[in-house]
Amino acid sequence: MHKNQTVNYLSVEHVAKSYGERILFEDISFGINQGQKIGFVAKNGTGKTSLLNILSGIDTPDKGAVVYRKNLTVAFLSQEPNLNTSLTIEQTILASDNPVLEVIQTYEKAILHPEQTENYQAAFDAMDAHDAWDFETRYKQILFKLKLENLNKKVGDLSGGQKKRLALANALLTKPDLLVMDEPTNHLDLEMIEWLEALFAKENLTLFMVTHDRYFLERVCNEIVELDQGNLYSYKGNYSYYLEKRDARIEAETTETGKAKQLYKKELDWMRRQPKARTTKSKSRIDDFSEIKDKAHKRRNDHQVELELNMERLGTKVVEIHKIGKTYDNNTLFNGFEYNFLRAERIGIIGKNGTGKSTFLNILTGSLKPDSGKVVIGDTVKFGYYTQRGINIKEGQKVIDVIREFGDYIPLKKGRQISAQGLLERFLFDRKKQYDFVDKLSGGERKRLYLCTVLIQNPNFLILDEPTNDLDIVTLNVLESFLLDFPGCLIVVSHDRYFMDKIVDHLFVFQGGGEILDFPGNYSDYRTYEDSKISEKRDEESPKTEKKNWKTATTKTKLGYQEQKEYNRLERDIAKLERDRDSLQQKFATENWDQEQINKQSKTLQDIIDGLSEKEMRWFELSEKMEQ
Repeated sequence: MHKNQTVNYLSVEHVAKSYGERILFEDISFGINQGQKIGFVAKNGTGKTSLLNILSGIDTPDKGAVVYRKNLTVAFLSQEPNLNTSLTIEQTILASDNPVLEVIQTYEKAILHPEQTENYQAAFDAMDAHDAWDFETRYKQILFKLKLENLNKKVGDLSGGQKKRLALANALLTKPDLLVMDEPTNHLDLEMIEWLEALFAKENLTLFMVTHDRYFLERVCNEIVELDQGNLYSYKGNYSYYLEKRDARIEAETTETGKAKQLYKKELDWMRRQPKARTTKSKSRIDDFSEIKDKAHKRRNDHQVELELNMERLGTKVVEIHKIGKTYDNNTLFNGFEYNFLRAERIGIIGKNGTGKSTFLNILTGSLKPDSGKVVIGDTVKFGYYTQRGINIKEGQKVIDVIREFGDYIPLKKGRQISAQGLLERFLFDRKKQYDFVDKLSGGERKRLYLCTVLIQNPNFLILDEPTNDLDIVTLNVLESFLLDFPGCLIVVSHDRYFMDKIVDHLFVFQGGGEILDFPGNYSDYRTYEDSKISEKRDEESPKTEKKNWKTATTKTKLGYQEQKEYNRLERDIAKLERDRDSLQQKFATENWDQEQINKQSKTLQDIIDGLSEKEMRWFELSEKMEQ
């Protein structure tokens, strides 16, 4: 788009916000133009969520204003979506103020009076313009991608993560001019994140989002806006461009602390070493696991240890897992899994939601018993376990009081140590902040404090369950730096691919159905390996031509909305009936039925065949109508 054609969607003009004496930001101004995909970066507690709430109209600024383009549609995805708990998942979609739903209602009314040709034609054209014919198919596809398959489940029965995913589906289906999002990748598993990444990269959406997911910032955003110490900086590029320019900016600012500069320098060096975003077809199939293992080992040896932690040394026996199994509600999470942990192992755990990752950690640390098998823990092992539950705060506690309950210092080599205050400073709590009351902290700051309480106990086997949720990028840099220096055993469950790539060199991939793959590399290695398997399989399969049937027919013209719904439903029904028919026919050959059973099952089979024939006839009728 040429500069003179730039369409401004909204302008933030001299906005200020404070809470009591605490000033979040003053005199902030910036604009959002059509087609921009902006990632908003700031430390926890500096007003990210407040600014998003101001943009979306939930909150108002103390000074200044947000000016919107006339008739602009804005969808806002918050951390805690406000949904009607009495509706089902499907009802929530159909009760939203999506303009497509109005178009469909107008069309359904127009069908009743086809003699009013102008009205009917206008309604028909509107259906075309809004791509409304396939709305049901579209919302079901998105809900299924986000693992919300049970459309009749009440919102009140959903978990926090499922509610967030339902709100995301609603926002995407609205097709707004501007989509504002607060941490869109939280509560998504890796498969969902990559699907969303591809969708945003492809769709011509205008985005403004807060996210700590740096691969997301790299692959989706075309601009990074940073709020730093009350000032706003804009970088017209993706995450690696932002790192480069920020590094140059800090170089020029003598007031900036050396510590923050060093963190971003390391981050930039690491980013430059990464291969460019992978393509779907890997250049060469990685068959040899030892090749991946060598690469992972080399990466680890590249790291220069700065913080020499003096933790209690692990003995020869660390943790042994002997053929453990666990099943919940007929869902086998793992079965017969065994592993012998060695010193200094750095393992990442990945897998879809509900495949048993947190259950595995609870069994490992002894808070849950396996159904079968056992876990043997060495005498020298001292676990540090960061869970998703967070921290219990006593009323009236200050930040420094909380951490001192767990320890006063971490011992280093050569008789040195990091004090509780020093650790808090390292994790971005300055001396003044350390004497703040904990109930004044933001959600992300509380998570940061909780992390410090786990680390101050000086564990030699550290387990982190989703540590990156609610942490800002600067804190993630600090945590990564600490973990790269950590000499003990480390297990990390995370959907943050960038974090995993930096920290671990070995994966347990929870594949569902009780399967756990032991993979000797980081997340990007695993994706390259998986992609190359898929592309190889695709190459082996020669294209097949099929005669036209219900599965392969293409839609050439449009049906009425109700007929389109019926057509889509018929395709699903026919597929199910075909599966039922094939399954039952198979049973005639394998089951040892008596004559009465054979008669009964024969009647059932005939009913299925009759139903299939009837539905196929109707499907062909509609198909013919479409092609007239």
